[in-house]
Amino acid sequence: MVTPAAQAQKEFTVNEAFALIDALLHIAAEGEASEPPASPADGECWIVGAEPSGEWSGQAGAIACRQGGTWLFLMPSEGLTLFDKAAGCTVRFADGWHRATPVALPDGGSTIDAEARTAIADIVGALESLGILPDS
Repeated sequence: MVTPAAQAQKEFTVNEAFALIDALLHIAAEGEASEPPASPADGECWIVGAEPSGEWSGQAGAIACRQGGTWLFLMPSEGLTLFDKAAGCTVRFADGWHRATPVALPDGGSTIDAEARTAIADIVGALESLGILPDS
């Protein structure tokens, strides 16, 4: 039997599509690193650092996801967000990866408004609990 063109190993194409969907659906990165972890588990995702080495060479800024015992690299598009487990906050890709920085609560000053400081602390706490800001 002759296999028509573009029909050979179609299960490979379908499996790769499922792996991409699995990697991107509710993406959460373990953190950012420039070299792969020593013993990665399937399902782990990492943001590849600026100077990658080893199996990640040439993949700076990509998302490396471990699938089926190998690394699957995804180049992020503008606006992609993911949760960085190590930083405890969301990370957004816009011409590079960007993370919010911790916010210092008001301290000192010539006029102290306890109610305003409490409200600001509550807002910062809510943003931290949602993963929008890292814990200060």
